[in-house]
Amino acid sequence: MSDAPEVKQPVVTPVRVIIALCLVAPFVAMLWVSSYAKVDPAFIGIPFFYWYQMLWVLISTALTMIAYKLWQRDQRARKATSATSEGAGA
Repeated sequence: MSDAPEVKQPVVTPVRVIIALCLVAPFVAMLWVSSYAKVDPAFIGIPFFYWYQMLWVLISTALTMIAYKLWQRDQRARKATSATSEGAGA
């Protein structure tokens, strides 16, 4: 084992908060039924209730993709930081 001090990185960071918000937003939107339990406004003859849910399928796909890309970037930054701190201690 190395004698270099281990650098503790914070678990909760602004990037991780954004990731959590991206993943939680679709759940909140779909669980808040009273916000979309109506017929009007219709879109090309489709009641609001249905097209709102289908729109959230696309939105949640985009938010999940954003969260994944942010997570990858966060993990790369953490590995780089830990590698740099290990190299500085040697």
